[in-house]
Amino acid sequence: MSLIPYFAYAKKSFLGRSAYRFDHLMGIFSTCLQVFIYWNIYRALYGQRTEVDGITMAMVTTNFILSLGLREAFYTDDGYLSRKIRDGSIATELLHPISFKGRMLAENLGNALFNLIFRFAPAVLISVCIVGIQPPADAESVALFMVSAVLGYGVLWAISFACQMTAFWLMNTWSLFTVKNVFVGILSGSMIPLWFMPEWMGGVLKATPFSSIYFTPVQIYLGQLSLKEIGARCAVQLLWAAGIFLLGDFLWRRGQKKLVVQGG
Repeated sequence: MSLIPYFAYAKKSFLGRSAYRFDHLMGIFSTCLQVFIYWNIYRALYGQRTEVDGITMAMVTTNFILSLGLREAFYTDDGYLSRKIRDGSIATELLHPISFKGRMLAENLGNALFNLIFRFAPAVLISVCIVGIQPPADAESVALFMVSAVLGYGVLWAISFACQMTAFWLMNTWSLFTVKNVFVGILSGSMIPLWFMPEWMGGVLKATPFSSIYFTPVQIYLGQLSLKEIGARCAVQLLWAAGIFLLGDFLWRRGQKKLVVQGG
């Protein structure tokens, strides 16, 4: 199957985002503001101490700068399928000679690439200038961080994809995605680093897909994992992304059989 149509959809999404410049400026400002707020909260909690249980303030700062930055870059359009079902256009979409799922991914990747260049990079750069960041362990850690970040996006997109498939049964998916975003925000380590979780809870969270989204790439950046551990964590990320996608694909096939178009 030719990939040209999917590149076209990704390009269209990328270029379409450039029309909303003020929105991007506000996105950068919002990310920097969150970094500044988190930095002041943790600085107050640390007080005069330089580290707590071996976790330095620099490590915490690095975690929320990278996590919040990646969260800005990791674009997922959670309402994509539900909008198509509500307006009835899903019926036409299913007749196109390309994969609807492939189109969903392509458009998300186009938006994610735009956010990576015009939101993630500026937000991280500004945050680093304001509060500083711990440098990476080495050049190899930066390369492996990027690989893990891509896999982390795969996990996040797969979760969004599987949740979107419930639109075939639910009239309104807003509440489901609200719960999903809360889980991702808290359990991924972006808001509260998993280092501070109780040992038993940390073990449980590492067994969920959420820690694979942001926390694993951050640990790799900081050089906290050996090459063997990095390989194992990346394999876990890949397995979660594939497993959750297969669940979503199962729901997709089942959902098409009971599709009821509301509009059109």
